[in-house]
Amino acid sequence: MKFRSLRLSMALSAVIAAAPMMIAAPSVSVARDEGMWTFDNFPLQTVNEKYDLSLDQAWLDRVRMAAVRIQGCSASFVSPEGLILTNHHCVVGCLQELSSSDTDYVKDGFQVGTREEEKRCPGQTAEVLTEIVDVTDRMLMAGMGMEGQAFAQARQAEVARIAQESCAGDPKFNCQVVDFYRGGRFALYKYRRYDDVRIAFAPEFQAAFFGGDPDNFNFPRYALDASFLRAYEDGKPVATPNHLKWNPNAPREGEPTFVVGNPGSTSRLLTMSQLERLRDQQLPITLIQSSELRGRLLTYAASGDEAKRVSVDPIFGLENSFKAQYGQHQSLLDPAFMGTKRQEEARLRAAVEADPALKQRIGDPWTELEAIQGVARDLYLPYRQLAQSAGGGSQLFAYARAIGRAAAQNAAGQLTAERKTQLEAALGEATPIYMDMEEIRLGYWLSKTREYLTVDHPQVKALLGRESPEALADRVIGGTKLADPAFRVAALSMTPEQLAAADPLIAWVMANDAASQAVATEWNQKVTIPTAQAAERVAQARFAVYGSNIYPDATFTLRISYGEVKGWTYRGVEVPAFTRIGGLYERATGSEPFNAAAGFLAAEGRINKDLVFDFSSTNDIIGGNSGSPVINARGEVIGAAFDGNIHSLGGNFGYDAALNRTVSVSTAAVTEALRVVYPQPRLLRELGVRG
Repeated sequence: MKFRSLRLSMALSAVIAAAPMMIAAPSVSVARDEGMWTFDNFPLQTVNEKYDLSLDQAWLDRVRMAAVRIQGCSASFVSPEGLILTNHHCVVGCLQELSSSDTDYVKDGFQVGTREEEKRCPGQTAEVLTEIVDVTDRMLMAGMGMEGQAFAQARQAEVARIAQESCAGDPKFNCQVVDFYRGGRFALYKYRRYDDVRIAFAPEFQAAFFGGDPDNFNFPRYALDASFLRAYEDGKPVATPNHLKWNPNAPREGEPTFVVGNPGSTSRLLTMSQLERLRDQQLPITLIQSSELRGRLLTYAASGDEAKRVSVDPIFGLENSFKAQYGQHQSLLDPAFMGTKRQEEARLRAAVEADPALKQRIGDPWTELEAIQGVARDLYLPYRQLAQSAGGGSQLFAYARAIGRAAAQNAAGQLTAERKTQLEAALGEATPIYMDMEEIRLGYWLSKTREYLTVDHPQVKALLGRESPEALADRVIGGTKLADPAFRVAALSMTPEQLAAADPLIAWVMANDAASQAVATEWNQKVTIPTAQAAERVAQARFAVYGSNIYPDATFTLRISYGEVKGWTYRGVEVPAFTRIGGLYERATGSEPFNAAAGFLAAEGRINKDLVFDFSSTNDIIGGNSGSPVINARGEVIGAAFDGNIHSLGGNFGYDAALNRTVSVSTAAVTEALRVVYPQPRLLRELGVRG
């Protein structure tokens, strides 16, 4: 995640210095393999002592410079010529966009003989963190003494200034101000960005996702969930001297492991009142709606071969999210788990109460957050249906909203040339649009909005008029021109009046967007902003009591976790750390989703069935870590993390050292597949492996 050491800002250091550790507050232990650590605060001494290693900052720097962030996933450079290792499920979207009814790269995989045949993934990027700068003082000063929208605007303006100072509009870089510890600390992350990313290799879908949803978040696993991309610039592969050495050998039981990637989001620092609303309101509604949408998509997928092909990735994503959220909900329903969280909060609050000076600075943000949850409960359904989830995931709806808002900004003289150029590039990207899926998503969202807000809600009346959700979705999706990239780009130069006359979907979205934005503004002012302000003071309390011996919640920025190759025991059943290739053939039934891929079936007589296929380790990860390299103490890649076990689903809120496990595909299995199943001598040579 970063490359040079950072220290707490002077402001936070002053807070800590003024508030000594309280005896009543226990120190935070890092002896167990917990934590998605930032590179500047990685517990090197603890890890070295625990595993008898001698890692240093130079080791961390080398690892960081080989790490890659792609869209929604993690990855790593594994050759000097821009070759990137990630998960297969991280490139399924690319494969589907490159596929057609005649060529199905999802089902059959992508295996080519030359570099010239590698195909560009629309919209994919690769980013490498090059610089980190602590900007906590600047961000805490911005908006100081302000409230509500003025506070948010001051913070946003300071973020824009910091990014402009560092990146200066250079498209080769991406500058991001990252909020750590829920506002307790801020840092500028500067990334080197590559916009030309091409698919270099992918196995068959069934090889990567053997076992399907039943095996998802479970172990043992027999999945070759690995693929290769390549970064290009100026039409040539990017030179990447900073890359991980490929280790084709299987990992060993007890071997120290490090996962380097970009965990998406965790909620381990939420207060009890926030967790309780999540448990009682947000997650149940999300699960109900996701379950029903999944049923609609599965029904559509069963309607024909083409429907099945285009719905593979959306169904996989929805099922994956559903299972993860279900596991999170189960954790919050566990009295023992919630009891532990309640005790942790009580200890921190007691430590604050015992220190008058700290109490004076912090106040009582826990009570404030509890009051905010009451407001959030009342506003959540309108906010969710009309703003947060508006459009139901329809890509065409998203295009229409972006174009309509840009037109309104342009009419008001607020659309900059730079922003218009960015929009033109994004809207002009040629990606497949599946109209049946668009209609299903939009119609479903409208039907649930009517159900949850009721027929008599003013905005429901405005959305539907005298039409049914299904009829409205059929009319606006069937009549829109937004599937055409050329029209999308041309629409950016139209006035709102011209847009309303040119396209029924844009006209309908624009007619209802003001109400949507009003709901979002109310949520922002009454929930988001006061939550951020109160959470900052909770974070400052944690710093004051525990110091820097804690890690921040995940923010889809680079982290490193440590652990070891290890199985686990649950209710008297021992789960080994390894599966072997031979187990795939034993587990295969011939029926979906336990049908072995054709390539593996054809190679059964030649493949080494004793090789380690997948393995588990104690590393602490979460969604977004998909594709993260698993490396050994020598800095060699030995696997790619692609899942967690069923016990890890509560990892959004806490880590259980006895049960939480990362599941990875071994480089030994990938090497064997490249050698025997999908012969790729050119890639083996590039990885430094003899064929």
